[in-house]
Amino acid sequence: CFGLCGNTIGSAVGYAGMVEGGVVPALLAASIDRELFAALYEAYHPAYLWAPEGFDWERCESVYERFGYRLLKTPFGTETKLHDDLALLLTTSGSTGSPKFVRQSYANIRANTESIVEYLALTAQEKPITTLPMNYTYGLSILNTHLWVGATVLLTEKGIAQRDFWTFFKEAGATSMGGVPYTYEMLDRMRFTRMDLPTLRTLTQAGGKLLPDLHRRFAQWCRDTGRKLVVMYGQCEATARMAYLPWEMSLDKVGAMGVAIPGGRFELVGVDGEIITEPHVTGELRYYGENVTLGYAQCGADLAKGDERGGVLDTGDMAQVDEDGCYTVVGRKKRFLKMYGNRVNLDETERMLKAAFPDAECACAGRDDHLMIFSTDADALPAMRAWLSEKTGLNQSGFHTMHLDAIPKNDAGKTLYRELEKYHV
Repeated sequence: CFGLCGNTIGSAVGYAGMVEGGVVPALLAASIDRELFAALYEAYHPAYLWAPEGFDWERCESVYERFGYRLLKTPFGTETKLHDDLALLLTTSGSTGSPKFVRQSYANIRANTESIVEYLALTAQEKPITTLPMNYTYGLSILNTHLWVGATVLLTEKGIAQRDFWTFFKEAGATSMGGVPYTYEMLDRMRFTRMDLPTLRTLTQAGGKLLPDLHRRFAQWCRDTGRKLVVMYGQCEATARMAYLPWEMSLDKVGAMGVAIPGGRFELVGVDGEIITEPHVTGELRYYGENVTLGYAQCGADLAKGDERGGVLDTGDMAQVDEDGCYTVVGRKKRFLKMYGNRVNLDETERMLKAAFPDAECACAGRDDHLMIFSTDADALPAMRAWLSEKTGLNQSGFHTMHLDAIPKNDAGKTLYRELEKYHV
């Protein structure tokens, strides 16, 4: 069943009902592009659609309505064979625009949910407010973990830039909220730490690395006000979470993603496949755990496949570990390029620019000897180019700039680097 998601009662109840009832939902944004939806529809032949009122699709009939949603029966029936372990299909943050889903099992969801509940010490008294899409792995994990402990989830379609969001936050007494780095950059611009939010106890962060200065300031504010900042690391391919930085360490380990979640473990793999054991040596991060998903699906026939990963995930992230066993991601394996023979980390370059030019939204991409700086602030681009050349000691001729009206992002606020490729490939 394709579930078209929003942060609404209808969306949440539909998802929970499907998973509890043994129906496999494929979660998509309610705002999904019609052409992309059509491609997915033809690739997977869902038996049903769970969609907001007003959504219609050819040759589909409404068989049930509740909570502002309708169950639409498609002409395909149950022709698609599903593996017994298959519980859920989610798109990866990097696969926007492609028909690729991550196949998650019931055991994956249970293991990751129990682990997150344990390390966050969640109870029925929690009241998280939604800030991320339900069809995004991090947003869904917030829903799963809090429903698991019988907590109250505050569902809202409003965004943090809207006054109504904060009115609802205060009136309902939200105790926690989560966000990706972009969320925290926005909160910082809004002077979030000056807001009067007496019920707020916990901030969580995942979906990419926070700028060190931003991490430090939010961690300091949490410590000063008796709150908790929990920085986390995960991927859709690991159901949701793989690591967390214990809140007590949030100021001492700025920039780190922390330690493996309960039931999981990491190792670092060198260029020749050797296991790295010394601290502060970079290798590819490999994860072991029950939350490692079954594999990918590209079409309906793939839904009959079983476990292709065996509990092992090569994350594609480059990382280091310190003497305390605390891990830090230094960049994506694919987000490195060579500049005149020098290895350049695009993620680190982008973080440096954001720290030096906090008012200018930017992104970095490129190919060997051709690093592109994109920004929504045209006036800042020449200064960015000169500053980066000076900081890296590399000739300015290798740096190129482009003004964009907006940096492309997905619904969760993560930069879509694939959409920037057309400017440099």
